[in-house]
Amino acid sequence: MSIIDNDDELYMQQALREARAAFDEGEIPIGAVIVCNGQIVARAHNNTERLHDVTAHAEMVAFTAAANTLGSKYLPDCTLYVTVEPCAMCAGAAGWTQIGRIVYGAPDSKKGFEKLGHAMLHPKTEVVGGVMEEECAALMKKFFKKLRVEG
Repeated sequence: MSIIDNDDELYMQQALREARAAFDEGEIPIGAVIVCNGQIVARAHNNTERLHDVTAHAEMVAFTAAANTLGSKYLPDCTLYVTVEPCAMCAGAAGWTQIGRIVYGAPDSKKGFEKLGHAMLHPKTEVVGGVMEEECAALMKKFFKKLRVEG
């Protein structure tokens, strides 16, 4: 893991906004933003329920939006900020995008890619975990607690 950049919390706050939007929509509250050259080029949150699509994770939607904004499927000069550690599917997609950096908030001990290792990422991708970890984890816990109560 690498050192937390000064802007990491600023951009993670934006990802948390997306996660809160997902929460409000009844989606698992994971949010993502992609930053390139100091500009947010994509914002997304989970849309699996709304779209009835198990692949509509925040990261996947953000990769598509960033590629469309930048006109390139490769994102080596970009950073993905995501509130929860990416799953294997999203990490695999991150590898294909050749994203330069991944910064996540809360770890995912059940489905997070770190269990599988970094082999699925591009070799030059830098990974930073734990940015605003408590806030990111608290939103997930709140969502699942609410789901159990209402379920």
